Amino acid sequence: MGIITIVALGAIAVIAAYFVMVYNNLVQLKHNVSKAWANIDVLLKQRHDELPKLVETCKQYMKFEQETLQKVMEARSRVFAARESRDVGALGPAEASLRASLGNLFAVAEAYPDLKTNQTFLQLQGRISALENAIADRREFYNESVNVNNVRIEQFPDVIVAGAFNFKPFALLEFDAAEKSDVDVKELFKS
Repeated sequence: MGIITIVALGAIAVIAAYFVMVYNNLVQLKHNVSKAWANIDVLLKQRHDELPKLVETCKQYMKFEQETLQKVMEARSRVFAARESRDVGALGPAEASLRASLGNLFAVAEAYPDLKTNQTFLQLQGRISALENAIADRREFYNESVNVNNVRIEQFPDVIVAGAFNFKPFALLEFDAAEKSDVDVKELFKS
């Protein structure tokens, strides 16, 4: 075996090892996105399970605020449908609607002194607020994972491996402009 053959085999081995490394890194990124989505999914399910308890507690006090409670439950259903179908595009608007209706519910609750001091309501309100913060953190992690994945599958030479093994980009979890704007507190208390 000549020196040229050994060098050629060595170069082929280095190139093959490099492409295996790129492939493994792309697989890791894909699974990071899936893991980030699963983390969001768990929190959304926990919140989904807590909301009926909150609404039921409020119903005991808020006899004339059925429309507010109905909006919370409708928004909850839209979030659930988007989560179950893994429709990232529908999840952003559904989340915005749910957060707005929860904000209205908490604002309307201010008019019910007995409800505001009810231990169950306070615990559920605190639990849902904590879940909202955790969901926001997980959304940030999900979007970062998606961004890293999407950039890598478009960069050369990763694009060659990504194309050969059908690695696809993921959608960012985005929110509408109203979701990102400041809350008009006066408007919340007009309900």
